[in-house]
Amino acid sequence: MAKPNVISKSTLINSAKECIVENGIENFTLRSVADKAEVTQGTIYYHFRTKEQLLVEIVQGICESAWDELSKKDEIIVKEALQSAKSRCTYDSFFHKLFFSLVAASFNNVKIREQLGQILSLENESLVKKITSAWTQSPINGVDNEAWGIIFNAIIDGIALQAILQKDFPIDKVYDQLENLILGLNSLSMGDLKK
Repeated sequence: MAKPNVISKSTLINSAKECIVENGIENFTLRSVADKAEVTQGTIYYHFRTKEQLLVEIVQGICESAWDELSKKDEIIVKEALQSAKSRCTYDSFFHKLFFSLVAASFNNVKIREQLGQILSLENESLVKKITSAWTQSPINGVDNEAWGIIFNAIIDGIALQAILQKDFPIDKVYDQLENLILGLNSLSMGDLKK
C-alpha cells in the first residue's frame, strides 16, 4: 500500500513539472510522475484525483508565484510586469502550452473549467488592485478598472496563444508596443504608473 505521507504534494508537483519538461505535455502520465518521484501510482492518486487536477495545480502555482512577485511591490512597474509575462510567451512555452491544453480539456470537464475560471478571476482581481492603486481615474471614460484588468489579462493570454501557434511571431515588437500602449493610457489617466 502507498504511503502518501512519505512525500509531499509539492514534491510531486515538482516531479510532474520535470516530467512535462522532459517528455512534453502530450506524453505526460501519472505513471511517469510516480516513477520520477519514486513512489507508487497510489501515492499520486492520494494527492491528485486525476491527471488534469495535478496539471491545474501546476498552473495555479505558476500563476500565484508570478502574482506574488508583482504584488510585493507597492507600485506596478510596467516594464517589469510585461517582462514577467513575456518570459512565459514563447513558441515552446511550458506554462502556456499547459494552460491552453487545460483550457481545451475544460470544454468537456466542468470541474477543470471552474478551477481555471477561478485562477483567471484571481489574476483579474490582482490586476484590478494594481491598476486601481496606479490610476487615479480610468484613461477612457466609461471603461472602469475592472474592465481594464480583464482586458489586459486577455491581451497577455491572446499574445501567448499567437506565440505558441506561430514560430516566427514578433514577440519583442508586440511587447514593446504593448508597453507603449499601457504607458500612453497611463499618461491619459494622470496616474503614477512607473516605467
